[in-house]
Amino acid sequence: MKTWFITGTSSGFGRIMVEKLLEKGDRVAATLRKPEMLEDLKQQYANQLWVEALDVTDTVRLRKVVDKAFADLSRIDVVVSNAGYAVFGAAEELTDDQIRREIDTNLIGSIQLTRAVLPYLRHQGGGRILQLSSMGGQISLPALSLYHATKWGIEGFFESVIAETAPFGIEITLVEPAGANTNFGHGSMDVSPPMNVYNETPAGMIRTARTNGGYQPTLDPKKAVQAMIDSVGLSPAPRRLLLGGQGYDLVHQALQERLTALEAQKDIAFAADYDTKTKESV
Repeated sequence: MKTWFITGTSSGFGRIMVEKLLEKGDRVAATLRKPEMLEDLKQQYANQLWVEALDVTDTVRLRKVVDKAFADLSRIDVVVSNAGYAVFGAAEELTDDQIRREIDTNLIGSIQLTRAVLPYLRHQGGGRILQLSSMGGQISLPALSLYHATKWGIEGFFESVIAETAPFGIEITLVEPAGANTNFGHGSMDVSPPMNVYNETPAGMIRTARTNGGYQPTLDPKKAVQAMIDSVGLSPAPRRLLLGGQGYDLVHQALQERLTALEAQKDIAFAADYDTKTKESV
């Protein structure tokens, strides 16, 4: 039996993960902004499910909840940073509040959760962190600029943290799902105020497809969550876990294009170095 700490459990991947873990007998510390949304599971599983109210944008509250979880449960084996927020719209259309909320939730909230749990994981001799990123942490699409900014940002953060924490037995996986029908809602998805000038642009068309149901993802949320759970049994932990054929195709194409562009600039890159004579004279 493992003990899991999971944020953002009201719906989507978080809710599915809580259900799967409880069914298999694990213990879950679930956090969400509205704890009553897990009341049905609390009645069914009683002390197997620990629930606390948490908005990850509230750093003071986040630290208190983490402290309480480790105090009540003694040991937590896996921390799943899943809480998220997304805004669809061109960069020019976004409101200041939407920008701040997306950065506070996806980037700062994930960073502060990690900082809060690391002392406990070090003290207990190790543990596992699953950070929900996205295929959008390696690719970018119009109308999702801020979402990509937060996901690329959290991937950069963990590229450093993975190396920092490995000596303490802490292993970390960046989970990169493709798009999925997960009822990612309850205030977690938003649309910016539209500007007519963007209606016929790629940003406008993507927003319309999303809001009108024209986008049909192929990722099975339950299979994706099971893959996340199964990854905890792998050692060493995979640094990235890309889920979904659409995600694989898009990321594969993006990486190939970036590598091709890099190789085309190799001579320019090396030409910017000191030449041998100049470096010796300095």
